[in-house]
Amino acid sequence: MRELGRRSEAASHPYKAQAPALRLATPVMPPVQHAPLALVGKVGRREEVVAACPGAQALGIHPGMAATHARALVSDLDFRPSEPEADAALLDRLALLAVRRWSPIAAVTPADGLWIDLAGCDHLHGGEERFCRRLLAFCRRAGFTARVAVADTPGAAHALARFGKADLTRVEPHGTVEALSTLPIAALRLTPTALSAARKFGFERIADLLPVARGPLARRLGLPTITRLDQALGGVAEPITPREDIEVPAVERRLLEPISTAEAIEQVMGDLLGDLVVLLQTKGVGARSLRLTGMRVDGTEQIVAVGTSRPTREVSHLLRLLKLRIERIDPGMGLEQFQMVAPHIEPLDAVDLGAVLAGETLVRDPARLVDLIAGRIGMHSVFRIAPVESHVPERAVVRSDPNELPGTWPEWKRPIRLFAHPEPLHRVIALMPDQPPRRFEWRGTTYKVVGGDGPERVHGEWWRRDAEVWAVRDYYSVEDETGGRYWVFRRGDGFEDDTGDLSWWMHGVFG
Repeated sequence: MRELGRRSEAASHPYKAQAPALRLATPVMPPVQHAPLALVGKVGRREEVVAACPGAQALGIHPGMAATHARALVSDLDFRPSEPEADAALLDRLALLAVRRWSPIAAVTPADGLWIDLAGCDHLHGGEERFCRRLLAFCRRAGFTARVAVADTPGAAHALARFGKADLTRVEPHGTVEALSTLPIAALRLTPTALSAARKFGFERIADLLPVARGPLARRLGLPTITRLDQALGGVAEPITPREDIEVPAVERRLLEPISTAEAIEQVMGDLLGDLVVLLQTKGVGARSLRLTGMRVDGTEQIVAVGTSRPTREVSHLLRLLKLRIERIDPGMGLEQFQMVAPHIEPLDAVDLGAVLAGETLVRDPARLVDLIAGRIGMHSVFRIAPVESHVPERAVVRSDPNELPGTWPEWKRPIRLFAHPEPLHRVIALMPDQPPRRFEWRGTTYKVVGGDGPERVHGEWWRRDAEVWAVRDYYSVEDETGGRYWVFRRGDGFEDDTGDLSWWMHGVFG
């Protein structure tokens, strides 16, 4: 699951000032040239159009239209029989994929969609918005047209995904009422009878239902309408029954009496881990992530998740990671049921004890330390710096797995702290073309240089961009009168205008 959150980003241009942040935009897919297509299925006693492509909809064909009417309206329309069983099987496969790769709680909606519960696992994918954009990209690659909505309740997400204005809608916490107010009442998944009654009484938008008293509204539209409205607004719980994956190891404990203390929760965690490790040993795998779900007496769930940098089935280590999450569990009136799932597992072979028996010194595995630190500050905050074959300083390093040893570092002298983006220097006094600066101003402070070394000339990587064919940087290691040592550079060689604008920049600070 953590690997899904990784993403390679394009490096910023090192020979120009920092560019403004790009606006996120959904790429426009080119139109597909094909004949208008409509699917026809048996609805009751007649044949109706159950789905239509955009080309068919532009010709006036829409779902719910009688098939005979559609054929009379467009004679050369490509009609094909619908296959609801195949559609249901495909949605079930997608739900199973979501359970295995994204969230342990995913299910097929009553209509043509999926529910994915991101509570407790969105940080594993880079946040809600980034996950949704990657989900849209995944659907486009698979050939599907998708709309994604994130909200506090399943009903609100269902309504916004089908009746919202954008392909990606993300509602901030406690903003459900405002987001749903402008939607038509059909977004509440009402029955045709309730929709017909709503039109008679002049209810068009969900906002029209909010100020009406619940008693008269129930008499006019029926009690199921009130239930759907409360489910969308969060007044009534609408639990999601997840798609079960029989291949995912899971254990469960039901308690005789509800518990609410940290000590009791820790004891249950240890018991569940003991049962889960037996399953992992049987399968010959280790856990890379765990998800603990506690059911409260009021029907709500408390979910915590942990991840490991390497597959493991050591109870003491996994329990130590879960104990860091106990403070995030709100027991309320008590927890009466627990379930522990290992959604991400990997093969785990037996440990080679030959070196131990021979008395050889073993290299300590940093995986446990990495897991503990990541459990406190986040997995994205723990990493190693590995060298990359590039002369440009900011491109010569990359973040890597903290458990993997980096390669051999070059002999170049580089500062301990290297800025990701060089910072401009002002009021620089330097003797052209090859002398280091004698005075400069950085972050509002003036520095007087007493010694310097350089230049070290770095050319642009012409194979990356045409603008770097002639680009040049001259780096200097300078020391000020207080003993501070800095790594600065000048753009340009001082002779040719194409090599740079002769501006000065701060790129790093020595220890």
